[in-house]
Amino acid sequence: MLFRSIKSMLTNQEITEIEKAIHVVPYKKAACIEALKIVQGHRRWISDESLKDIAVYMEMSAEELDSVATFYNLILRKPVGRYIILLCDSITCWIMGYEKLHEYLSAKLGIRYGETTADERFTMLPNPCLGTCDCAPALMIDHDLYRNVTAEQLDEILEKYT
Repeated sequence: MLFRSIKSMLTNQEITEIEKAIHVVPYKKAACIEALKIVQGHRRWISDESLKDIAVYMEMSAEELDSVATFYNLILRKPVGRYIILLCDSITCWIMGYEKLHEYLSAKLGIRYGETTADERFTMLPNPCLGTCDCAPALMIDHDLYRNVTAEQLDEILEKYT
């Protein structure tokens, strides 16, 4: 049975969470972004295999779901570190010191955008807006937002994520 094979690929917990997301929208496909976010929350990224499993469960083609996944910059389609650093590169953050933060993080971590540290601790990604222009520059590590960040604060911030 198809559902049984899907169930073995998606965990029971993922299926339960996806089902909750499906029940709050008018039709199943409308929950596809939530389904991607749920699986990514458990696995850190969406592999091709995960995408296919989600697509079958959501009654979509893999191509349909991949077009959704690749449209949203926070659906990660390649392996990432334990912690995702989103560095806001909006015009406001740029004016308020983004370049110093970017240079410091790149040198300190030894990575560029889209890369992961050798210890798989951090992946750094640009983000066009974190929605806190009044407190620029800003960055987010996982779900923690840091505002009015200076390069001098970065070591202390990074140490929280061991």
